[in-house]
Amino acid sequence: MPNRTVYFLSDGTGITAENFGNSILAQFEGKPRHVRRPFIDSAEKAYEVCREINETSVREGKRAVVFATLVNTEVLRIVRSECQGLLLDMFAAFIAPLEEEFGLKSSHRVGRFSDAAKSREYDERIEAINFSLAHDDGQSARNLAAADVILVGVSRCGKTPTSLYLAMQHGIKAANYPLIPEDFERGKLPSAIVEHKGKCFGLTIDPERLAHVRNERRPGSKYADLLNCRYEVNEAERMMKRDGIAWLSSTHKSIEEIATTILRDIRPDRLVY
Repeated sequence: MPNRTVYFLSDGTGITAENFGNSILAQFEGKPRHVRRPFIDSAEKAYEVCREINETSVREGKRAVVFATLVNTEVLRIVRSECQGLLLDMFAAFIAPLEEEFGLKSSHRVGRFSDAAKSREYDERIEAINFSLAHDDGQSARNLAAADVILVGVSRCGKTPTSLYLAMQHGIKAANYPLIPEDFERGKLPSAIVEHKGKCFGLTIDPERLAHVRNERRPGSKYADLLNCRYEVNEAERMMKRDGIAWLSSTHKSIEEIATTILRDIRPDRLVY
């Protein structure tokens, strides 16, 4: 695995191929070299990427693994005939059986983002991203009633990337609000989010990990000191327990896992669409 290259080919963005391929590769030890080649939408590009894949296979002494989501029939024909790597045609594995099951022919539309500007879901996602950016790190408490979820936790525990992921992938309006030492001294949640407690979800983090992350930002500061990190994490967890806010640790979880847990607990309707 470490000495092998994996290609993700698509006549669209390649995101589907990469996400699905990574899920499969995660079942095996090691981390191969990843190469995404999007927008392979012409015969010329198909021949070019096949030459690259074949050269890589020869150089490494092992054939490259190729995850492909190609709907352009001419491009797919070229890749099938010219590519010397292990070709895993992901669409062929699923579309043909589904066509038979549904009794329908697929549209063979390139990319899941086609006609995005006309999509209501796309508009909602853009609106959610703008909302999350405007309500990042407690910079605005206005219109929190419109939030789908409010992430709370100490600074640098993963609130911002999680809120943006929820917005971009699921169209969730996610605000995030930091818990700071002044809140712990008062012994209560910030007043701005008290009335929205039902929408709150907490993130916590291992203090040692938090100290490491904060030291990258402010090395040698009290903010990054391990004792201070332990204090803040303990107080934040105590506050969330006292106020009945569900929470989880971001230390060993991916953003995808965190986001899915939040959707399950706060907006389960977004898991059905």
